Amino acid sequence: MSGEDGFVWYAAYGSNTHRARLRTYLVRCRETDEPRQSRALELGGAVYFATESPVWGGGRGFYDPEAGGKVLARAHLVTAGQFSDILALEMYREPGTDLDLSEAVTSGRAELGPGRYETVVCPGRIDGVPLVALTAPWAVDEVELREPAEAYVRHIAAGLRESGAWAAEEIADYVAACPGAAGRWTAEAVLALMPEAERKDGEGDAPDSHTFG
Repeated sequence: MSGEDGFVWYAAYGSNTHRARLRTYLVRCRETDEPRQSRALELGGAVYFATESPVWGGGRGFYDPEAGGKVLARAHLVTAGQFSDILALEMYREPGTDLDLSEAVTSGRAELGPGRYETVVCPGRIDGVPLVALTAPWAVDEVELREPAEAYVRHIAAGLRESGAWAAEEIADYVAACPGAAGRWTAEAVLALMPEAERKDGEGDAPDSHTFG
């Protein structure tokens, strides 16, 4: 089950906030089209960094929708098939199997497997189309936190700036406060990863806002 015409809004909160990084997934999907749209998004909950990424060499980003706080993210309008393939690629599997998103869309959450990105949460809808995110089955206080690598942080910051919704300083403050980054990354260090041309006030539309539950 998905939205009208087989689309979903993929809520990206980690490196896939950056469309250039998302593209590396899409070129391996069955459908390689770019997202039809991308929007700035604010979610209730928290993003935290944990486990060890063999790609980045530091902690991966995860979303705990039941934690207190606010998450800065981006919603990408993709097909349900593309979303299914992104999950497979996140789990280092070959794409090609369509997911049944009915439970996630109906109840707000579904554990499709035990893996780190096999839990699908649905905080709501945008223009009638389900908004879905990939995360782990555990909560932020149930796992050891791990500092994210510089390249990973750079993609997150770039993706959020690309949306035009938030000032560079706001993004830097947000990322530096996320569990796993807090106490290891400073706002100044995050800000330094953004090119000077990106350090200007947000000029995009106000982000869509969704609170889990």
